[in-house]
Amino acid sequence: METESEYDGTEYDTASEAEESSDDDVPLAGPSNTEGGAPGSVAEEQRWETAKQRAKRLKREAREARADANARRTGKARKKDKRSHYQKSYDALVQHHPELATVWPDLQKKPKHEVKQALQPTGLTIKLLPFQLEGLHWLTSQEKSDWKGGILADEMGMGKTIQIISLFLSDRKKPNLVVAPTVAILQWRNEIEKYTKGFKVIVWHGANRSSDATALKSADVVLASYGVLESAFRKQVSGFRRKGNIVKEQSVVHSVEWHRVILDEAHNIKERATNTAKAAFALTAKYRWCLSGTPLQNRVGELYSMIRFLDGDPFSYYYCKRCPCKSLHWQFTDRRNCDKCGHTPMHHTCFWNNEILKPIQRFGTASGEGRDSFERLRLLLGGMMLRRTKLERADDMGLPPRTVEVRQDMFNEEEEDLYESLYSDTTRKFSTYLDQGTVLNNYSNIFTLLTRMRQLACHPDLVLRSKTGITKKLLGDEAGNIHVCRICQEEAEDAIMSKCRHIFCRECVRQWVGDGEAEDGRAPECPYCHATLTIDLEGDTLDPPRDNDNLGARQGLLSRLDLNKWRSSTKIEALVEELTKLRSEDKTIKSLVFSQFVNFLDLIAFRLTRAGFNICRLEGNMSPEARNKTIEHFMNNPGVTVFLVSLKAGGVAVNLTEASRVYLMDPWWNPSVEVQAMDRIHRLGQHRPIIVKRMVVENSIESRIIELQNKKSAMIEAAIGKDDSAMGRLSVSDLSFLFSL
Repeated sequence: METESEYDGTEYDTASEAEESSDDDVPLAGPSNTEGGAPGSVAEEQRWETAKQRAKRLKREAREARADANARRTGKARKKDKRSHYQKSYDALVQHHPELATVWPDLQKKPKHEVKQALQPTGLTIKLLPFQLEGLHWLTSQEKSDWKGGILADEMGMGKTIQIISLFLSDRKKPNLVVAPTVAILQWRNEIEKYTKGFKVIVWHGANRSSDATALKSADVVLASYGVLESAFRKQVSGFRRKGNIVKEQSVVHSVEWHRVILDEAHNIKERATNTAKAAFALTAKYRWCLSGTPLQNRVGELYSMIRFLDGDPFSYYYCKRCPCKSLHWQFTDRRNCDKCGHTPMHHTCFWNNEILKPIQRFGTASGEGRDSFERLRLLLGGMMLRRTKLERADDMGLPPRTVEVRQDMFNEEEEDLYESLYSDTTRKFSTYLDQGTVLNNYSNIFTLLTRMRQLACHPDLVLRSKTGITKKLLGDEAGNIHVCRICQEEAEDAIMSKCRHIFCRECVRQWVGDGEAEDGRAPECPYCHATLTIDLEGDTLDPPRDNDNLGARQGLLSRLDLNKWRSSTKIEALVEELTKLRSEDKTIKSLVFSQFVNFLDLIAFRLTRAGFNICRLEGNMSPEARNKTIEHFMNNPGVTVFLVSLKAGGVAVNLTEASRVYLMDPWWNPSVEVQAMDRIHRLGQHRPIIVKRMVVENSIESRIIELQNKKSAMIEAAIGKDDSAMGRLSVSDLSFLFSL
C-alpha cells in the first residue's frame, strides 16, 4: 500500500490510523488550516479540533501533569525539552541523514537567475515578445540545473504554450510528451502546427490511439489528456476485468523514455494520492516541466505534487528518524513496519511535511516557526519557479486595461425573508457542530449549508425547487414537471429529443432545420450545443417527465417550474439591466456570464432569451466536438453577444478574446478560479478594454466570501509572488467568519 501522508508524533495501532490523522487535505476555507493564524493561539486551535485531536491533546496533557507531579514529589526539577516536534524531527533526521543539514544553506548560497533574453528560435514563425525570450532563456538554464526542469507560472494569457514550443525548437530533440486537459489538446496541436514547420505531432487520445511505442518515439510531440494518462496507468497497475478475469495491460506512454514531459495546467495533479497524480509521477523523462498560472489554489500542500513530479530531492522523499532509510514512497505493506528498514510509521517523515507544510499548518505564517517555514518555501520556489504577471510586463504585452468592479444589490423583501430564515437555520446547525467540537467531522454538511445560502442569494428557486426538497414545505404547492423546449424556452409541445439529448417542440425544431441544410451546405447544428443535429422529426412524442425520470433531470431546473408564474430574482434582473445598457451603447460588445451553478445558468438563459438576447452556453458535460462548435459559434457570429459559461468548464484552456465583458454571478472562495475565468479574455490577442463585474448581494454570505477571497489571494501572492506584507493578513477562523460567529 502506498500513501502520501505522514506520522505526526502520536502512537497508532495501525498505519491507516496515522493516515487518517493527516490534515494535509483540509482546504484553506476550513478552520483546521492555521496558515496565517495567530501563532500560539491555543484557545483558537482547541476550538476547531476534532474529537480525535481533543482526545490526543487531553492524553498528552495528563501525561505531562503526571510528570510534573512526580517531579514535585521527588524534589527533582523536571527538565523540559523546549524544542518543537518539528525541530526534534529535524535533529533526528540530520543524525541519520547528515546531507539534510546543508539543504537550506546550499539553497541560500545559489546565485539568483540572471535575467537575459534568448535568441529568437530558428523555425518559429512568430516573433517572441521580450519577456517570452527571457522565459526561454530561463527554461534552457533550468534544464542545465539540478532540477532539470521547473514550474513556469506566468499568469494566464501570457503565452506559456509558445514558450514551451520555443523550448522544443531550441534543441529539436524528441520525443516530447505534453499532458493537458482534454479541451486544451487541440489548442496545443493547432499552435504547434501554426508556429512551426515540419514538426510531427501525435494526438494520443481516443479509442484508436496507438499502442506502438516506436510510433510515439518517432514523434516530435505527443499530446495526451490527463484522463487517458490515468486510464493507461490504472490498467497497468490495477488491471481491468475481461470475461471474468483481471487483465493488466502495459501502458505504452509509461514505457517510453521521454526527452521532456510537460504538464499543462499542472494543478490537475495537486491531490497527491489520486491516480492522475501517480500516473504523472510514473512517467520517465530527462526533463520535467509544470505549467500553471495558478500553481497554488487552496493550500500550501498542493505544491507537493508538482515538486514530487519534478523529482525534488530531498523534498519529496520520506526519511527514517532511526536509520539511513530513504524512500520516495510510503512503504508500509502491513501498515505497521517499513518494508525497507522495519521501523514503524511514527519514525518516518516526509522532508517537505516536516520542514514546510506542517509548521505552517500548526503555527501560521505571521511569526515563529510558521514564518520560518514560509520563508523556506519561498526560497525553494525561487530556485525552480518563474512567475511574471501582466501588470509587471504590461509594456511588453500591450494589453488593454482590465477593470474589476463590484455591483452590489439588495434583496427584495421576499428574498430577504427567505434568506434570513435559511441563515438562522444554518447558523444554528453550525453552532451545534462548534459546541460539540465536530466541525471538521461534519465538513461536507457545513459545505452544503454554505452552498444553500449562496444559491438563495442567486435565486430562491435554486433552493426551493432543489431535488433534495429541503424547503419544499415553504411552497405550499408544487409545480408539475414539464419538458422545456431549448429553442422557444416554453413548455415543449409535441416534445421530441435529439441525439445529443436536448428536447424541442416538434414544430420549433422543424422550422430550425428548414430544408435540412445550412446556407454553406453543412448539416444543421443543434441550437443548444451546436453539435451536428441528428433528430427524427417523425419520432414518437416524449411522455411527460416523472420525478425520478432521467429525461426530466436532463432538462434541469426549468422542468420543475411553472414558467407562466415564474419570477426573476434581484441578481438576474441586475444582469439584465447591465446587458441591456451595454446593448444600447454598443451592440458589437460581447459578454461572458460565469456561474458555478448550472441550474442558475438555466434561469439566466430563460430570462435573457425572453429579453431578446442571442446567447449560447458552455457546460462541463459537453463533448469536445460540441464544446469546440459552441466556442466557434460565439466567436464567429456577431449576433451572439452573450456566452453563458459554467465556471469550471470555461475556466481553463479556452480563448474567448472576442468578448470584452465578464459578469461573475456568484463568488467562489478560491480566488484563483475566478482569475482563470477573467483571463479567458484578458490575454494576448485582446484589443478592447476589459471590464469585469462581480455581482454581489449585500448583507449576504457573498460579501463575506469576497473578504475571504482577499485574504486567500494575499496568502497565494505571499507564497509565489513578492508581497511580504501579505503574510500577516490571514485568518484562522474562515468558517466562523462566513457564519459571522
